[in-house]
Amino acid sequence: MKLSELLKKEGLSLSFEVFPPKTDMAFDTVKRATEEIATLNPLFMSVTYGAGGGTSRYTLDIAKNIKERYGVPTLAHLTCVSSTRETVREKIEAMRAAGIENVMALRGDIPAGVSEEERATWGYTHAVELVRELKAFGEEFCVGGACYPEVHPESENQREDIRYLREKVEAGCDFLTTQMFFDNNLFYNFLYKIREAGITVPVVPGIMPITNGNQVARAITLSGSLMPQRFKALVDKFGTSPAAMKQAGIAYATDQIIDLFANGVKNVHVYSMNKPDVAAAIRQNLSDILG
Repeated sequence: MKLSELLKKEGLSLSFEVFPPKTDMAFDTVKRATEEIATLNPLFMSVTYGAGGGTSRYTLDIAKNIKERYGVPTLAHLTCVSSTRETVREKIEAMRAAGIENVMALRGDIPAGVSEEERATWGYTHAVELVRELKAFGEEFCVGGACYPEVHPESENQREDIRYLREKVEAGCDFLTTQMFFDNNLFYNFLYKIREAGITVPVVPGIMPITNGNQVARAITLSGSLMPQRFKALVDKFGTSPAAMKQAGIAYATDQIIDLFANGVKNVHVYSMNKPDVAAAIRQNLSDILG
């Protein structure tokens, strides 16, 4: 089922993101983890593509398995960085053949050390070009795009960022999913600004449970996320105790989700990092709220 229709459903729901394995040896372990998460009755599950497309060959396998075996709608990520148009079209055709209807169109991270000459050989420069490529197939694909409540790291300011975001939506994005954030007010302010700018598609907020103190630095590097003082105090207090930090991180993420639900958000996307226990704990914390 297409996410554009799923997101119209009444009631509150969670969706989860998983990532494919980096090696053949890890495939079975990752597959089992994604299957455990699929049993939690999410609205949908997204499967990432991997930096530079390095794990892209597994993305379709994981997404297809979740969809066919558990009946969970899937959102397969697709990046265009480092790729020719022919390569991307082959990936799109493979998704069509597998019955994947929902695609997250992303540029992807630029690999370190890549020269301008090499980048000039790539078929795409920005995600908006990939959105147009997917929409050339008509209504076959429901296309999602990424957005940044705290401004894309490469944008000069939020006004420029929103202008590019509107361009993606006008090219055919059916919905948007946010990068992780740890202060809900940032999301509410961002949502107000993009609605003012005429962006009316559904926006799904993304929440990442930080269950290990070492994740903090990586989260900041990946997303440029602001860490509120309340969250910093949590890490300072519990960061050296794995069990305590895990419990505190799950509680913090749960609190964010409850606040989002209370303020009119219907679906929250959880970056579950292939951790079924973390996904299950959040789902259990919300058992009566989700019904």
